[in-house]
Amino acid sequence: MSALSNARWLGLAQAARIVLQIGGVLVMSRLLNPRDYGLVAMSMVVVNLAVIVRDLGTVQAVIQKKELDEETKHTAFWFACVMGSAVGAAVMLIAPWLAAGYRTPEVAGILMLLALPFPIGASASVHQALLERQHRFATIARIEVSSQAIGLLVGIAAALNGFGAYSLVMQALVAPILGTLQMWHASPWRPRFRFSREALRGLWGFSGYLVGFQLINYFSRNADSFIIGRMLGPASLGPYTLSYRLMLFPMMNLTLVASRALFPVMSRQQDDREAMGRLYLRVLFVIACITGPLMAGLFVLREEFVDTVLGSKWHEVAGIVAWLAPVGFIQSLVATTGTVFMATGRTRLMFFLGLYSATLMVSSFVIGVHWGVLGVAQAYFVANVLNALPCLHIALRQVGLGLADLAKTLARPLGVTVLMAVAVGLAGEPLSSTLHSMLLRLVGGVLVGVAVYAVLTFVLNRTAIQELRRFVAR
Repeated sequence: MSALSNARWLGLAQAARIVLQIGGVLVMSRLLNPRDYGLVAMSMVVVNLAVIVRDLGTVQAVIQKKELDEETKHTAFWFACVMGSAVGAAVMLIAPWLAAGYRTPEVAGILMLLALPFPIGASASVHQALLERQHRFATIARIEVSSQAIGLLVGIAAALNGFGAYSLVMQALVAPILGTLQMWHASPWRPRFRFSREALRGLWGFSGYLVGFQLINYFSRNADSFIIGRMLGPASLGPYTLSYRLMLFPMMNLTLVASRALFPVMSRQQDDREAMGRLYLRVLFVIACITGPLMAGLFVLREEFVDTVLGSKWHEVAGIVAWLAPVGFIQSLVATTGTVFMATGRTRLMFFLGLYSATLMVSSFVIGVHWGVLGVAQAYFVANVLNALPCLHIALRQVGLGLADLAKTLARPLGVTVLMAVAVGLAGEPLSSTLHSMLLRLVGGVLVGVAVYAVLTFVLNRTAIQELRRFVAR
């Protein structure tokens, strides 16, 4: 099974999850009030952090191992169960303190219930890892989408019956329980009461630095909101948060799919760095062909997009997007480097690169905030450029390549993207003079961009068309 086949199933699953998320928000927002969402959001601050340390990276360690014996499987299972139970218990203990800190007693009960999925989900972590090792992503996609869909239906039913914030809690409980049951059913492997300290040391040697990297990444990604909120207040944080979400959307979806599909394949190719390198360049090529035009289009049409989608009161977002759109493209490439480091067992190196990245990012926020929220965006762009070059260089070296190979791979998709952006920009003035509606200008700009990109891709970048055919055919 190839990375393309994995990506196809994961892509379909991710698309389905996005549809369910958007549909869920549209329905639940009409049934619940803002306070209900706020109560759950307060609880998620702790839950999102707890997810990182739930199994301490043992799932990725199981997928990455070249040779996996039964002793390691059983050890990973019981360790994940113990950690999941410990994290769940810790979240329950923290619940009253967090509620007191928020001065909102309801948070305690909600957080205690949200702690229940941790031990439940942990019991299926090895089963999921084994399915991913076997490239059974069609099965995984079915499990994840069906669990989320049923969870959403339960949440809607609860909201209709007046459960308020607990409707969202029920949704969050049902999905992992169903997912766990289906993972156990799909994987024939069954745990036994066996545990090996030596096997645990082998897992921890990989996963310890991985968890450290994830914690560093979590705090650095949330530092901007804290600094802007503290120094500039909520009026500045709102536009920045919306701009950041627009930038993050393609990376969190496309790159997540690519990395997850790539990891088990590259892990099996540990002894063939040349094959790993070829595969990695193909993945970066495909990502550039998608995120390049998306972010370039958002950059050129940012004013029309903001006015049409968000409304005129969010006009400040357009200036921030001008800096964060290129960041979105850069991060869509850099985010894949973690997969290379994990597949090659270099999580220690990834950890120290994470420290370097976090230092750059937090420093950019501290410096940029003195020039307002636009200054933060500008400094963040500079920090991402300074971070991307060494991260990509070091990742490419793990598979026997260099930045020159990357430049050669990205030359055509980037060239086509730049020409498309220029064409849309040149079309802006005639569109503005003939179309007085921002919506029509946006639609016109998008149509010009799609047409130009399609023609230029056919003429100058036919490799992208070949990759698309392979993706659809597999």
